[in-house]
Amino acid sequence: MIITIDIGNTSTAVGLFNSTELVKQFRMPSDEEKTVRDYEDMLYSNLGSVDIDGAIIGSVVENLNDRLCYAVMDLYGVKAVILSNQSRTGIRLTLKNNSEIGADRIANGYRAFQLYKKSVITVDFGTATTFDIVNSKGEFIGGVIAPGIQTQFNSLNRATAKLPELDIDYIDYAIGDCTQNAILSGVVRGSACMIDGMIDMCEQELGEKAVIIATGGFCNIVSKYMKRSFDLISPNLTLEGLHELYLLNAQPPVWRRK
Repeated sequence: MIITIDIGNTSTAVGLFNSTELVKQFRMPSDEEKTVRDYEDMLYSNLGSVDIDGAIIGSVVENLNDRLCYAVMDLYGVKAVILSNQSRTGIRLTLKNNSEIGADRIANGYRAFQLYKKSVITVDFGTATTFDIVNSKGEFIGGVIAPGIQTQFNSLNRATAKLPELDIDYIDYAIGDCTQNAILSGVVRGSACMIDGMIDMCEQELGEKAVIIATGGFCNIVSKYMKRSFDLISPNLTLEGLHELYLLNAQPPVWRRK
C-alpha cells in the first residue's frame, strides 16, 4: 500500500492506496506546534498497523516535511518521496520560476492532464482558490491564485467591526436581505462569478476550450452558481495525482542511447 500526504496551509489530507484504489482518507491539522510524536499518533489512529510499500509527501508548509517524514519512517519503515519541481513531474513546468510552484498544484496538473490528454484548467478550493493550467502539449504554463472561500469569510470578520464570522452555505438570491445573506452572496456567488470570468480569460489566452476540473471541499456549492459547468468534480484529485507521481518517481529512470 502507498500513503499519500498533501500538506496544505490549514489541513493535511492523507490517502491510503491499495494498487490504484483509494481505500482510506482523512484530514489532520497542519499545525507547526505539533511534534513528530503527535503526527505519529494521528497517523496510527487513522491507519493502524498496515503494510506500507512507499509514501509521498506534497507540501506547501515546508517546516512540516521532516516531521511527517520521520513519522512515516518510525511507524511504517519507509522513506517518503518529497515531491518538488525537481522531481519527475510527468508534465513540463514552464513558469518563470519553477521553484514557486506548490507540490499540490503539480499533482493537480499532472492528474488532470493524464485523465484527458488535452488542455485542462483545474480549480482547487482550499485556503486559496487556485487555478492550475496545463496546455495541450502537457506544459504547466501557470495559473491563478485568489483568496479561498473560508479565507474570505474569516477576513471579513477580522477586518470589520460588525460583520459576523460565517461558514459556507447555499444562498437563494444575489441580493442579500440581511447581513448574513449579503456576505454569503458576496463570497459564494461572487466566487462563482470570479471563476467563470477567469476561465473565460484563461481560455482566450490558451486559444481553445479547456476541460474544467474542480477539486476541494467547496466545489459542489460554488458550482451551483456558475454559468459554466465543471466537466469533472474530483474531490480526491490531489491525492490521486500524488499516488501517480509516487509511482513515477519510485521507478528507476529509463536510460536511452541518444
